[in-house]
Amino acid sequence: MCGEKSTSCWYHLMSTNDIYYTSRNISNRLSVVFSRTLASAGKELKDNFLKALAEREEANRSGKMTSIIFIRDHNTHGQEVSGYIDYAHRLKTHDFELYFSGKKRLMPGRLDLCYYNWKTRVSSSNSSPNFEVIYDDPSGLLFKNMKDNKILHVDPMHGVGEDSKRTFLQSDLYIHVVIFDHHIRTV
Repeated sequence: MCGEKSTSCWYHLMSTNDIYYTSRNISNRLSVVFSRTLASAGKELKDNFLKALAEREEANRSGKMTSIIFIRDHNTHGQEVSGYIDYAHRLKTHDFELYFSGKKRLMPGRLDLCYYNWKTRVSSSNSSPNFEVIYDDPSGLLFKNMKDNKILHVDPMHGVGEDSKRTFLQSDLYIHVVIFDHHIRTV
């Protein structure tokens, strides 16, 4: 079928590549549209935490601000877990429509900035495109913003850092929630 002088193989290869590039182009366009559409738009949010996330969604999607979410709660197995989530990164990698509609709960996982399961004592820390985790500093756990190299302190006994703000929230959905906002300065 695909001999040296046969052109049918060439056309088949070209059409396969065209389909591949076309579908890849469409998926890239959809991801751009997805990133510009606010998942919280049109939702009637009752919980303070979800309202706070909705208020920060556009700024985190646009890159004007990066937020770190600290959550402490029980997972589906009843085990207490806690962790720090890079909100801007999660917005790009997860469908927040599920969280804002109440179909799914936002919980820290092993791939987030920091994660700890209090029963199994499993812990992990991972840097993200927005933050580098600094866990061996004498002053405790720190996050370094990758865009402006400013340090964010999560210890409540310490100031949060330059261009940053700490917000403690009461939530009916979680045991403990804190949001750390870091405003990115544009030059």
